Amino acid sequence: MTETFFAGLTPVLKVDFPHAERLGRGKITLLEHIRETGSISAAGRAMGMSYRRAWLLVSALNAMFVEDAVSSQRGGKLGGGAVVTPFGEELIFRFRSMEAKVNTALADELAWLEKNRSFHAGQGEPAFKAPEPRS
Repeated sequence: MTETFFAGLTPVLKVDFPHAERLGRGKITLLEHIRETGSISAAGRAMGMSYRRAWLLVSALNAMFVEDAVSSQRGGKLGGGAVVTPFGEELIFRFRSMEAKVNTALADELAWLEKNRSFHAGQGEPAFKAPEPRS
């Protein structure tokens, strides 16, 4: 899992593929939930999304690569289920590795931004307040 070095300042990795396909932490987090639950439906619920939305994201992931990231079985006597494939496991690992490298590479810049941002640490209010409007 990726680490956040500075409270409130988190670089977000997103990889844009040709033809408007994207790989980001949402799809990777969905894969992690599928791995934990064995279910696309349960993974979607854990992320606050519908089964349809989760299924569409899994379908998009599987279409993006030469190998499927998730293998699913339809319901039946034993019920349905989903499993993250070995390729999907490697995808999770490599994406989280890229996130860690981005955080490490940007540590100095994030420290500078943190030092110079206009919010007081922990208070969540701007250091500068606009003057009251004149009547």
